[in-house]
Amino acid sequence: MKVTNSRRRGTALEDAILDAAWEELIELGYVSMTLESVAKRAGTSRPVLARRWPTRTKLATAALVRHYKLNPVIVSDMGSVRDELRLALRSISNRLRPNLAQLVFDMSRDLADEGSNFSDVRGELTDGSLLRTILKRGVDRGEIDPACLTPRIIALPTDLARHEMLMTLRPLSDETIREIVEDVFLPLVRRNREKKTGRAHS
Repeated sequence: MKVTNSRRRGTALEDAILDAAWEELIELGYVSMTLESVAKRAGTSRPVLARRWPTRTKLATAALVRHYKLNPVIVSDMGSVRDELRLALRSISNRLRPNLAQLVFDMSRDLADEGSNFSDVRGELTDGSLLRTILKRGVDRGEIDPACLTPRIIALPTDLARHEMLMTLRPLSDETIREIVEDVFLPLVRRNREKKTGRAHS
């Protein structure tokens, strides 16, 4: 039996609503989710819910953000930036299941109508600290040339991974992860890149 709104306030009520929204997204998908259905599942009313999240897109985004915060990707020091990046991309792929990738597509029109975009949503979901932490360890170990780490390059592994998952609506294969890390990213940032480039041009 649902606990009524009269017995919940503040964070407890907000968490109940976001839990209900997440369940709706996973079970029914974004297209079928409504503020009314989430309110009913959460045991509250639509006006209560709408005061905090006036649109379905804002509610879905908030539920996604909460899911990401409750399920952070953590990669410990493995002694190798290659191994850490591969584990990070595998963990990100496992967290962004195919139904969540479909959710991104389904939200696109509503995001545009609200003057927003996927970049704004991504900014709410992640601050990029995972990759920065891994790359800092790589710099400290002498694997990575810090002069190569522009903002665009730092974002490259996750950008490529995200693009692959959105295009295929499938988890990343081991070979795709290997290609992103070893064929594309590491050659751009290895400390000995200039020496290799110089030998190639000599």
